[in-house]
Amino acid sequence: MRITHLARPSRRSALLGVTAAVGLSVAAATLPGVAGAVSHRPTRPTIVLEHGAFADASSWDGVVTRLQRAGYPVVSAANPLRGPATDAAYLRSVVDHIDGPVVLVGHSYGGTVISQAAAGLEGKVKALVYIAAFLPDTGESSLGLTNKFPGSTLGQAIESVNYTLPDGGQGADVYIKPEKFRDQFAADVPADKARLMAAGQRPIAAAALEEKSTKAAWKTIPSWSLVTTEDLNIPVAAQRYMSARAGARTTVIDASHAVSVSRPEAVARIVEQAARTVR
Repeated sequence: MRITHLARPSRRSALLGVTAAVGLSVAAATLPGVAGAVSHRPTRPTIVLEHGAFADASSWDGVVTRLQRAGYPVVSAANPLRGPATDAAYLRSVVDHIDGPVVLVGHSYGGTVISQAAAGLEGKVKALVYIAAFLPDTGESSLGLTNKFPGSTLGQAIESVNYTLPDGGQGADVYIKPEKFRDQFAADVPADKARLMAAGQRPIAAAALEEKSTKAAWKTIPSWSLVTTEDLNIPVAAQRYMSARAGARTTVIDASHAVSVSRPEAVARIVEQAARTVR
């Protein structure tokens, strides 16, 4: 495993980078137009970005902008956040409608989803990129991996909302409390942006965090990993452990869990490293 460490940028350069990323409007492909948008075999792989819990597709905006400027077709996919099996099936349907090779990128719980979705698609999915993400093995859950190592304070920052399903069953969605969102999830994101992220966060089904993975595509597909040292959601020790186990090409960066928002240039650079290996 090759490991690179990227230090935190100066406060001025970090703020300029975030401001530029936030200020740009990104036209990401929508699901109905994916097949039509890629009507011929692209010369470069299509990058498919999968967000995680407590975020949405807009969390990739700064990364999308940079990848599109570099000439890559990009799809920032919606994640239902209902459970690894359901979410992986949904993501796989997105991949099935893209012509040519694909690089799958997952943030946080999105790593669990891409690991399951890509299994058996080695001929099409050429690389997996994990951004402050889970790389579970079969039989492991996101919650189990989080609790395996000290360092996460997520349990103190969340609240759940119970609901009744149409069939009469019971369920629960989990949110990060708005007043704790920035400190917990996005400490290096400007306060105004963090407030918007907190207001627009997507809840995850509580059961999704306990559902065990049934497949681990990183065993057969080359992988890259970005480890975030100031992460309060997934302990840095857990990220290092999973990355090493997968033999991922690993970069370590001083950033919060919301690294795709606070450091989009670093994230895009790692995705491009993976994409350039695709032939």
